[in-house]
Amino acid sequence: MIAYAAPNSSANSPLAINPIAHIALVDALVEQGWYVGNNVIDLALCQALHRELHHMAEHQALDEAGIGRGKEHHLRKDIRGDAIHWLDRESEAQRRYLDAMAELQHSLNQSLFLGLFEYEAHFAHYPPGAFYQRHLDSFRGRANRVISTVGYLNPQWPTDGGGEMIIYHPDSPSQEVARVVPEAGTFACFLSETIPHEVLPTQYPRASIAGWFRRNASMGGVLDPAS
Repeated sequence: MIAYAAPNSSANSPLAINPIAHIALVDALVEQGWYVGNNVIDLALCQALHRELHHMAEHQALDEAGIGRGKEHHLRKDIRGDAIHWLDRESEAQRRYLDAMAELQHSLNQSLFLGLFEYEAHFAHYPPGAFYQRHLDSFRGRANRVISTVGYLNPQWPTDGGGEMIIYHPDSPSQEVARVVPEAGTFACFLSETIPHEVLPTQYPRASIAGWFRRNASMGGVLDPAS
C-alpha cells in the first residue's frame, strides 16, 4: 500500500484513509449508490484495529448484536450472528479511524450537500458460521442513517474463507452487483436507505468496522438515538 503523508504529519505517519479514494467514492455514490475500494485503509491501522478486536473477542468483551431498536431490539441468531463493540475513541487506533471518518464526512457534505451530522461505528466480529441476512440499514423515509461504511481488518483472507458482503441492485434486490472480500484495507460504503446487502456465512473469524453517517433526526429537542 502507498503511504500518503498528512500535511501536518511526518512521512512516517500515513493517513488512515487514502485521500485519492475520496474522489472515486463520491463519484460512485452519485453514479450507482455504492463504492468498494481496495487498499483504502492504511494496513498498519488495520493491524492495530484487528489486534484490538481479537483481544476483545478472546476476553468475551463483545456484545451479541441484535436487530431493531429500543424496546423492539432483540437477538435473532437466524438473521445475524456477529458480536459488536461501539467505537469510543478509547485507543489510538480508534481515534485515527474516527478522525479519518470525520474527514470523509466533511468531503461528503462539501461535495454532495448531504447535511451529515455525525458518525457512529462499531467493531463487528463474526465467528465461523456466522452471517447476516439481506437487509437495509435504514428504513425508507426515516433517513437517520444516510451512508453506511464498512472497513475490513482481516489480513490475507483465504479464498475459501467465505464471509463476503454481497451488494444488491437498489431497483432489483435479487441482482448482485458486487461481492466484497473481507480483506484488510478494503473499504465499502453505500446509501443506507436504498442498497440491500448481506454477509455470507464465514468459515473463519471475520473482523470489520461497520459505521453510519447520520443526519440529525431529532424530534422535540431529543436527538434521535443510534439504532
